[in-house]
Amino acid sequence: MVTTLLVVVIVLAIAFDYINGFHDAANSIATIVSTKVLSPFQAVLWAAVFNFAAYFYFTDHKVANTIAKTVVENYITLEVILAGLIAAITWNLFTWWFGIPSSSSHTLIGGFAGAGMAKAYTLGAGIMSAINIAPILKVVAFIVLAPVIGMVISVIISIIILHISKHARPSVAEKWFKRLQLISSAALSFTHGGNDAQKVMGIIYVAMVASNVLKTGDHMPEWIPISCYAAIALGTMSGGWKIVKTMGSKITKVNAFEGVAAEAAGAVTLGITEHFGIPVSTTHTITGSIVGVGLLKRVSAVRWGVTVSLLWAWVLTIPVSATLAGIVYGVIHLFF
Repeated sequence: MVTTLLVVVIVLAIAFDYINGFHDAANSIATIVSTKVLSPFQAVLWAAVFNFAAYFYFTDHKVANTIAKTVVENYITLEVILAGLIAAITWNLFTWWFGIPSSSSHTLIGGFAGAGMAKAYTLGAGIMSAINIAPILKVVAFIVLAPVIGMVISVIISIIILHISKHARPSVAEKWFKRLQLISSAALSFTHGGNDAQKVMGIIYVAMVASNVLKTGDHMPEWIPISCYAAIALGTMSGGWKIVKTMGSKITKVNAFEGVAAEAAGAVTLGITEHFGIPVSTTHTITGSIVGVGLLKRVSAVRWGVTVSLLWAWVLTIPVSATLAGIVYGVIHLFF
């Protein structure tokens, strides 16, 4: 049954996808802006187009399915989903305001899980009974693995490119790297859209199941992916300039060659994880890739103080979001 609460949840979910877009715009445009291949406005338009283009390719919705299974079905209600979304949006806006490139994926998962655990507590059940451990452990593992994989792949790609172009004149090579960066940035935006838009698709789907509009196992209505891909693309067009600065220059100085390697590594990593239905953080992935190209120059080229600060944000995102969601659910349960 379509209720006012269901409509509110769907609107908030799409709003989260929009915020995800401008929060994570830096992931795909930071290096291409810092190397001056495109202006900021051109870069966000470029990224937004490929964010939405992912809709036509990623049709299996494996990541959405993983997100939908975060909380045990018996504990999924519209109030749980609402609390999780409010917490996720709050943390995303907080980190965006302070220019911290935290994970929109992890704040959504943390919020959803935290609200489910709060629901279990109010029913007198064990809080861990509300969550499916397997997908949560998979997500937690890739907090570490995604940036490491991105870093390793970026080093490998950098070495290959250096070997291929070792006899090229620097001015010619630089011109080609700038052209290639258009392709690598597009690939990163494409896989970012495919990975991140699916997370909200999973949330909307379980909201509709919880409202008995759909039954578990029903085909996802086509308006859900279209809305999510459109929202994340529009959000990307809004930019996220504070985070662009952090990603594009504060971790390490990036030239066109390094931009190609980092973006290509990020795209490959996201493509692999999407194939296996793993909802990884695009923020973590591209940060690891940027660190990788910095390490290839020298260890001191990476500003480790900035990187350590980012790591703290990554570690805190899931527990903080879960706690916020638990508090919000408690308020909803108490007063409504």
